[in-house]
Amino acid sequence: MSVQPPSPPSISPAQMTLLRIAATLAWSDGHLADEEVEVMLDQFSHLFAQSDAHRDALRAELRDYLMQNIPLGELVPRLTQTAEKELVLKLGYQVISASARTPDEALINPEEANAYQQLVTLLGLPADTVQHIEQASADPGAATLVEQLTSTLQDFIQAS
Repeated sequence: MSVQPPSPPSISPAQMTLLRIAATLAWSDGHLADEEVEVMLDQFSHLFAQSDAHRDALRAELRDYLMQNIPLGELVPRLTQTAEKELVLKLGYQVISASARTPDEALINPEEANAYQQLVTLLGLPADTVQHIEQASADPGAATLVEQLTSTLQDFIQAS
């Protein structure tokens, strides 16, 4: 029995690439909790949906894509605009600095740090741009990871 890949989603390829990169970074520590998936599905389907009916269908579509862990080296070359690259860097920084899984674990574990450094290298942004984005994203009073990601994506979509 062959496994069929999921149908193409009803969001744009650029939106899918952004979502997949955020998910890949979330997977970098080898764990994506069911609760995280559910919240991401709720938030992203709300953000990308054209209507309430579309939201439910989109939520189901996106589940398959969030569960895939695609290498950054396959995803980052799909980014063609500097604004997309800067957005991905911001999302990536938010993902890795969100929280530790256990109280004894460092806020950014070695797997997350490695994935982030790989992202920085693949994006090829100037060092001052990277530093500016990291400083702007390092707000200790920031909202939850998914709220940050949703807000960042929503701002980007509205500006596009």
